[in-house]
Amino acid sequence: MRLISHNLNATLKVRLLGLIKIPLMYFCRPRILHIDDESVTVVIPYKRKTKNHVGSMYIGALTVGADLAGGYLAMHHVSKMKKKIKLIFKDFHADFLKRAEGDVHLICNDGNKIKELVQEVSSSGERGNMSVEINAYVPTKFKDNPIAKFILTLSIK
Repeated sequence: MRLISHNLNATLKVRLLGLIKIPLMYFCRPRILHIDDESVTVVIPYKRKTKNHVGSMYIGALTVGADLAGGYLAMHHVSKMKKKIKLIFKDFHADFLKRAEGDVHLICNDGNKIKELVQEVSSSGERGNMSVEINAYVPTKFKDNPIAKFILTLSIK
């Protein structure tokens, strides 16, 4: 029997990573709501620290969430490999569609594509790149309509 849930364990790992290596990520207090091989859902809470001067979520906090959603899903697959693989994002595209005035859920469903890339890089040893899509939602306001869409190019070696 597990003492803590898989999602809580993932959140604790993210918070520790933020505390030790990426303070801005820790500052935003993200949570992993869901993680499996195909998808991840990251929540950035809508609090005083993540709001801008007009009362919506600050672009930097949304960027942290998008980076974490794509990056954590990649780290999930990399951790299953026995080889040392490093990952970074080499570019970033964002479309902001609506104001984020509530907790933001950032969802990446590219787990299978990321898994294939990780396996390819692991066997070849060559750098691999792929575009990762992340959609942001505010379920309390817009239900199924995204408030932002992000495309990040994941680069691993």
